[in-house]
Amino acid sequence: MSRRVVVTGMGIVTSLSCSVDECWRKVAAGESGIHEIKLFDVSDFDVRFGGDIYDWDPASYIDAKELKRIDRFTQFALVAGTDAVDDSGIDFNKEDSFLCGVVLGSGIGGLSTIEQQLTRLITKGPDKVSPLTIPKLMLNAAGSNISIKYGIRGTNYTVATACASATNAMGDSLNLIRSGDADCLITGGTEAAMTRMGLSAFQNMRALSSRNDDPRGASRPFDVDRDGFVFSEGAGIVIFEEYEHAKKRGAKIYAEILGYGTSGDAGHITQPDENGTGAARAMELALRDAKLNADQIDYINAHGTSTPLGDVAETNAVKSVFGNHARKLSISSTKSQLGHTLGASGGLELIISICAMNQGLVPPTINLHNPDPQCDLNYTPNTAQERELNFCMSNSFGFGGHNASIVVGKLR
Repeated sequence: MSRRVVVTGMGIVTSLSCSVDECWRKVAAGESGIHEIKLFDVSDFDVRFGGDIYDWDPASYIDAKELKRIDRFTQFALVAGTDAVDDSGIDFNKEDSFLCGVVLGSGIGGLSTIEQQLTRLITKGPDKVSPLTIPKLMLNAAGSNISIKYGIRGTNYTVATACASATNAMGDSLNLIRSGDADCLITGGTEAAMTRMGLSAFQNMRALSSRNDDPRGASRPFDVDRDGFVFSEGAGIVIFEEYEHAKKRGAKIYAEILGYGTSGDAGHITQPDENGTGAARAMELALRDAKLNADQIDYINAHGTSTPLGDVAETNAVKSVFGNHARKLSISSTKSQLGHTLGASGGLELIISICAMNQGLVPPTINLHNPDPQCDLNYTPNTAQERELNFCMSNSFGFGGHNASIVVGKLR
């Protein structure tokens, strides 16, 4: 029998709040973290809103000298990771450092560093490009800096599967602990691609909502009037720990991680399989891994990006996997409040799913006023719904055809 894996700490950075408890309260109340972008001048953009954390100030976590040496996406990870470690109460000085590790996800990494240094190269010449450029922009920088901070010498790598990155990272962490290769892992995802280049690229591929006159109402998953996702940034970091290890040190336990599944579409580089075949496979594998029947799942935190194709594909996938039980499920997309944080989204959404389960409250999909006839399941429109939640699933699907699902349950 493989070892059990539990969640003992959680930390977040979002445009709605950087406190897990406060973010959960606001999500449950249907509040939105979407607004006109203030992080940089957007007057020349077609899309001028998103979930930028314009008032970001990590000074209480990271000293001024260190801040200059790390990209924004690493800052997010360090802050959320520090909160998760503190929340868990684990003292890494008392642990076997080779049995503790960091497995994070990020879809893009240090895009702001790339932009800044490319500008310096073009305007000032090669001698003015910072020698810190590569250590700042590399995708593994966030996890590496966390491992250095805590003296963690076990498994340490970064997963890059676009918007499935965090969930793939957490799935790998589940299996590493199960196999005995680790006792404790800091995992989840971080993303800070909200830059002029990032916004331009997503805008020009017509992936984003263009509702500049209604930022808070722009992300509307499963609504017939949806017109694209809302670009956002943040981090969601969790502590995964072997159950007996957590129990021995008297840790509080939020939930048990029960199963994980992943697949690939092998189709279009950005568009999902319209039937949701790959997404369905990931969900089926997660259920099998969790040793649960489909009718035991109570809630799905959907990938639900508010794109015309994606929401239908996910609906079709859910129907395929859950059959008649699909109409008994509670489903919601909290991207309606937080926007799409790309490679960080799976970490944030697992945390929200755990909060929902422990509070017995399904968070709403806000802005769902005109349901798409092709999306005809219970997506918890606009108002949270009380319900006992024993088993929950969180879905993450990314460009490139990456699909990942993870199943969490109350500790039994």
